[in-house]
Amino acid sequence: MKLTKREFFGQHDLANPFLHHYLRKIDAELAQKVREGGCLYCQLGVLHSAKYKRKPRSGQKECQEERRHSFCCDQDGCRKRHTPPSVRFLGRRVYWGVVVVLVSAAHHGITAERMQVLREALGIDRRTLERWRAWWLENFVQSSFWKMARARFMPLACEKTLPLSLGHAFALASPGHLMALLKFLSPITTESIPLERCF
Repeated sequence: MKLTKREFFGQHDLANPFLHHYLRKIDAELAQKVREGGCLYCQLGVLHSAKYKRKPRSGQKECQEERRHSFCCDQDGCRKRHTPPSVRFLGRRVYWGVVVVLVSAAHHGITAERMQVLREALGIDRRTLERWRAWWLENFVQSSFWKMARARFMPLACEKTLPLSLGHAFALASPGHLMALLKFLSPITTESIPLERCF
């Protein structure tokens, strides 16, 4: 079912056949930045690649295996893992980050009937969507990341309609703006890199 631009902004980006290529490229750049910074813990170690497998869902029957960038310090006694921020993966969620963001935003802006069609097309259970919604409205707004980042918005983003209000702030109705929003959210995708190093 085709959704109009008014009903589901970001649909232009989702329809872009090169979307995942661009997201992989951005993740590679974020990873390179972390690698070049060396070990954040012992300050001596060189970071070696320690990628791990992910099989994010996207609504397609077959989940294509992906690898998340990650690094490990080479110093004995340290060996700390450094997992860079990502625009592809939203933490440990099993769906692509872009799906979590856009479907959660759409929840505030489209009819219940169209939301059901969207959920069915992407294979998202109603309970999963409710968990996402609770995370945005409860956990996200209480996070250290949001407490540091929310001052960037003027007018302030409405916390009761997140992530829809972020979509408006990043003008997602215009093609290409999705990447900026995903980069903005990327610090919440890792626990091994301090927030101040992500901004």
